[in-house]
Parts: sequence; C-alpha cells; structure tokens
Amino acid sequence: MDSRKVLVVEDEKNIRDLVCLHLGVEGYECMPVADGKEAMLIASEKSFDLIILDLMLPSMDGVTITRAIRRHGPNRDAPILMLTARREEADKVMGLDSGADDYLTKPFGVRELVARAAALMRRARGPLTAADGDGRPISIRGVELDPSRRGVRVRGQQVDVTRQEFNLLYVLASNPGIVFTRERLLSRVWQEQSFVTGRSVDTLVKRLRKKIETDPAEPQLILTVWGDGYKFADA
Repeated sequence: MDSRKVLVVEDEKNIRDLVCLHLGVEGYECMPVADGKEAMLIASEKSFDLIILDLMLPSMDGVTITRAIRRHGPNRDAPILMLTARREEADKVMGLDSGADDYLTKPFGVRELVARAAALMRRARGPLTAADGDGRPISIRGVELDPSRRGVRVRGQQVDVTRQEFNLLYVLASNPGIVFTRERLLSRVWQEQSFVTGRSVDTLVKRLRKKIETDPAEPQLILTVWGDGYKFADA
C-alpha cells in the first residue's frame, strides 16, 4: 500500500468524503479538513505529499492558504491541486498564480481527480533529466543554480523557489538564447502525462520573475518571445 499523505481541504462533506474514499482505495493516507484556518494550521506543522484545496472555504480562502504555504513551512514544495466551482478563466489563473500546480473545476469525475493527484505526486518526486542540463551547476548573468541542493542565488542573494520554479528556471538557463514553446516547457517541467495547459507556464514564469528579476515588469533574464514562448537571455 502507498503511504503517501494527502491533505484534503473541502467544506462540502459529501465531496470531502468521496475524495477521501477514492484516495484511500488507491492506498493514500487522507486527512480531511473542512475549515480554512484549521487547514492552514495543519499545513504549517505537518508535511504532505499532496494538498487538495477548495478555492472557497470558511474563514480563509484557498488562494490565501496557497500563498502562505508557498512562503514557508514543510509544504513549500508540495504539489497543490485546487478545486473550484468557478469556471471563469480569471479565477483559474488566480489559483495558479498563487502557487497551485493544477486545478479541477466542479463538478468533476473522481477518476479524473485521482489521476491528476497521482500525476502531480509522480512529477513532484521525479528528478531532473539529462535533457534538463545534465544536473550540472550553472552560473549565468548573476544567476547561480545548484541542482544537487535545488539552490538558487541571484546577484549573490539566496532565493527560495519551489521545485517547479527551479525546474523551469534550470531548463531555460541551461539553454540561454534558445526559445522554448509552452508545450515544450510543459513536457520538460511537468513531465509524464499532464493535465495542465500553457497557462500554467505563463503563471510559473510570472512567479519566477517576481523572485529573480530586478523589475518583473521589464524582465532582463526570462524573456518573452511573442508568438513562440520563452527564453533565457543570452550569456
């Protein structure tokens, strides 16, 4: 049986119970929580292999919780699957921009949810591949990357990044000047089967720019190639 732990934060009891039932069948250890503040407290004290998080919750919404988790604590790198009853693109983008790795719109099929959960946990555990730069340290334009420690220093200052942020930055910095389409970045960073879209790449780039660019509005490191994708500035 798989002992991976999943925090399920959902205020609707029938959905919460259904999700935990099917995760349990797959061998995951599920901790159900109905309240946002309680979930935040638990996430700050215990580590999980996956967090499934409803967007709309009592006392604290999913976006606020996600941003707090990504700032500090034992689940900074844990994959987050956000559930939302809202179908507007802006709401989905807001969830991804806050630090979620994927989203699922209600109503959803339980088999799809379990498949997405499994895919997110596989990708979270997967190592960088040879195609991503052979695992060598990189120093370019004031950015230093150390895959063995997943360390990032920018202009001499340590920068905290999530696993996906590191992988995206490492792929781009390993190939300065080379344009990567969104589809190519999805296959490199998310790997294996993926349910996320090119929008996920855009939001991840936006998050990275806030952390490594002097002025995120006028990026000098991660450059947009309009109509194609992104590239790291030439060495």
